[in-house]
Order: sequence, then C-alpha cells, then structure tokens
Amino acid sequence: MAFGLWLAMGPAGLWAQFEPPHSSVPHQEPAEKPDEPTLRVDVDLVNVLFSVKAKKGGALIPNLEKDDFTIFEDGKQQTVKNFTRETDLPITLGLLIDISASQQNLVDIERSAASSFFSSVIRKKDEAFVISFGKDTQLLQDMTNSPRALSASLSDLRPDVGMPAMVNQGPIPQSGAPKGTLLYDAVYLAANEKLKGEVGRKALILITDGEDQGSTYDRRAAIEAAQKADTIIFSIYYVDRSFYMGHGMMLGGMGGEGELKKMSEETGGQVFTVSGKHPLSEVFKEIQEELRNQYAIGYSPSNAVRDGKFRHVEIKVDKPDDRVQARNGYYATPNGVQ
Repeated sequence: MAFGLWLAMGPAGLWAQFEPPHSSVPHQEPAEKPDEPTLRVDVDLVNVLFSVKAKKGGALIPNLEKDDFTIFEDGKQQTVKNFTRETDLPITLGLLIDISASQQNLVDIERSAASSFFSSVIRKKDEAFVISFGKDTQLLQDMTNSPRALSASLSDLRPDVGMPAMVNQGPIPQSGAPKGTLLYDAVYLAANEKLKGEVGRKALILITDGEDQGSTYDRRAAIEAAQKADTIIFSIYYVDRSFYMGHGMMLGGMGGEGELKKMSEETGGQVFTVSGKHPLSEVFKEIQEELRNQYAIGYSPSNAVRDGKFRHVEIKVDKPDDRVQARNGYYATPNGVQ
C-alpha cells in the first residue's frame, strides 16, 4: 500500500558513482504532454493503495464501494475523504534480480519471463528500472518507459559464480565482510535512491531465494526504506533445489521464504512461490493483474502532529469472505518529506 503521494526530490549524490552499463538501446524519457492534467497532492492527506482478495483462493475482488471499508490509524477510526479504484494511475516499477551462485541455473528463465512481463505491463505513462544483485549491486537499466530497453538490459544478467567479492562497487557502503547476496542492500538502494522521489503507484519486484549474505543494511532497514518510499514489495520466491543439494545443503533456501514474507506483508505486497505447477511466467501475470486492480483511500489523520513516528494503519472490509492486502503503516514525517 502506498501513502501520501507527496512530492519530494530524491537524493542523487550516491548515483554519481553508480553508472549503468552501456547498452545498444538508449534510455528513453517519456514524451512530455503539456495538455495532460498535473497530479496535485495534498500533503496533509494520507493516500492508501491496497487490494482486496477472497480469503479462499485469493482471487482479486473488484468493484467494491467506499462504504465497504473502514480505516483506522493507531486504532482510531478515520474519516474517508476520497475513494477510487486505481487501474490507470501510472506505475513505477523496480525489478531486482538475484544473480548469486544459488541462482545461476535460473537466470535464463528469469530473463525470458521478465522480458515478456515488461512487454505486457509497461505502458506509455509507466516507468521501470532493473537492478541485479549478488556480490555487488548493479543498475542494468535506469528509469525508462521502453519495454525494449528494459528487455535489452536483461541480456547483461551474468551469474557471479566464481567472481571475487566486490567491495566498494556502487552506492551501498561496503565493509570487509564476505559478500554473497546483497538482497537487503539492493532493496534499500532501490527504494531510497530510485523510488523515494517518485509519485504515484510504486512497486519493487524481487526474484530471489531470499537468502542474504553480507548486506550492510538489515531486513528492518530495507522494510523501512520501502515504507518511506511508499513502495510495495512483491517477492518471487524462486529456489534451485539442485544447487543446494549439490553443495550438501539439503535445506538450503528454505529460510528465505520467511524473510521475503516479512518484507512483502509489511509493505502491502505478498510472496509468490515458483514451482513446477506455478511457473515464473504465471507469477508475473498474477503480479500484473494485481497492479492493475487496486483501490485508493484518502484521509486526513486525526493526529495531525508530524513527529516522524510510525503510524499503524488498518483497513477493514465489510465482507466476511474478503481480506485487505495493505501496508501496515507509514511514517508521519514533517511536511510529507520522507
């Protein structure tokens, strides 16, 4: 779920050290259209993006009305000021792909499925970027609305098997600890450096087995960065069991699903598990459907003090067979600057 679509300038200093690789497809900026309406945002209004699903089966529930919902902040009911179903509001996406040794046999499948996803989901008003992470983090494609450029960047995915641990390669502060899979660093970087200054609907899609090794930031810091950037995390839990068994780790990758679940649920997303009966291509279709079927509720908090503290938010739906999927809160930062 996303909160307060507040206008803020994203920090740029660290990205001066973090240039994407050269690509045969140039970065394409969205064409300016002066006749299009400008999004104006009330910084005192908390805007909550969320989805509603059936408790049994998880099917998305469309066409609910304002009176079907009640919203609470820190346990106190709030007065809803606006309510809409968001299907056309522009989306900004970040695709984060794990290229560590444990994913080396999955990269080709990921490349193909992600390319198809970009072709079907990215519209003219949308933008996306691609980051790979393993022993370091690398921006493969900066913000663009070109599915072709995004797909072309996926050709630069290279499993970092046998590569030495990379230290001080990019904007994430590095220590001397062994580097393996900088999952939390990648999430923190994408949220804080790429999405924090954007407005509208924002989401990160992670493809990984959820194992982190060597990150400077921990899971809590990654979640907080996503929350402050009003960003949903959709995690795709993809495990190569043969890799772990081949290295004598029978239960390898098993703990990662729980870590991904915590990151996704606290930001209003969910975990999708890839299996023989649930291929990656189908997972991407489900994420696409969810991104295009969201609701938005706006309210002015009864607690108007902007003390920077975390405010817990709960949306209840008046349908016993339905459940709300939403972020669990936001940070009440001064003047909406996060």
